Amino acid sequence: MIEFNLEVDASGLNCPLPLLRLKKALMGMSSGDVVKVIATDPAAHLDFGVYSDQTGHQIIQLIKESNKQVFYFKKK
Repeated sequence: MIEFNLEVDASGLNCPLPLLRLKKALMGMSSGDVVKVIATDPAAHLDFGVYSDQTGHQIIQLIKESNKQVFYFKKK
């Protein structure tokens, strides 16, 4: 189990809301902190992948389940 500093539940939200929730959470965090994001939007991994590439925040784990995806992001 990965230790995290903050959890963001974006269940039931569609693009771009899960990404906006992640951005807002990261703004209040320190470098090296980890945020856990729960998303039910099936395309969330695409948005989060591009965001990670563009910003340098690292996806340290992605868990895909049948009805949701759980992401762990490490702030750069």
